[in-house]
Amino acid sequence: MANSILAPDALARAEERDAQPQVHHAPEGFSDRFALGFTKLLRLCADTFFAKRYGHRAIVLETVAAVPGMVGATIQHLTCLRRMVDDDGWIRTLMEEAENERMHLMTFIEVAKPTLFERLVIQLAQAVFYIGFFLLYLVSSRTAHRVVGYFEEEAVISYTLYLKELDEGRSPNVAAPAIAKHYWKLPDNAMLRDVVLVVRADEAHHRDVNHGFASKLAGRPIPHDAAPYPPHADEIRSHA
Repeated sequence: MANSILAPDALARAEERDAQPQVHHAPEGFSDRFALGFTKLLRLCADTFFAKRYGHRAIVLETVAAVPGMVGATIQHLTCLRRMVDDDGWIRTLMEEAENERMHLMTFIEVAKPTLFERLVIQLAQAVFYIGFFLLYLVSSRTAHRVVGYFEEEAVISYTLYLKELDEGRSPNVAAPAIAKHYWKLPDNAMLRDVVLVVRADEAHHRDVNHGFASKLAGRPIPHDAAPYPPHADEIRSHA
């Protein structure tokens, strides 16, 4: 069954064309405030460690960002099997989100070659975050989805700042990697700026979907102004 949680409309498409970072879900209750506080803490760590090295920041953060979708899909899958009920499209949505975040990682590896130290940080961060997020999802899937929604709000801001760095010449606007051009169906002359734009649009969509999931689990009204999701290639393997 197709996911019926969020359906992008014309207004949302116009607003998200520029992926405005001002889009924000106001926290309601302890669960939301915990999710927001946890996100702000991780944002502080990322800002302190990476500063304006957005390419390297993306490598580490996208490794972590690919975890929630897979965890959520796994638990939702087992829950639906156990209860013998339909998933309303959640599993496929979350699996695609995990794959999409992984493609972000594969793209930025080509842009900013990670050092050995950064590879070690990635392994540690992924191990700790996977265990922590898995337990959080078991305890409160609503809080877990809200955490991801806030994560993606911060991701939109980070990529907006990355665009500013590119536009003002502080970061080189290199040619887009072949894997990115294939996955997002970008033109042959696409540049890094084009990649950041589509990645930011992905994050905006993930933001709205996860906030929508969290709101549904909390029994609250579901917003209907989800950011649109760009079309992706059927295959993820690059054939450059």
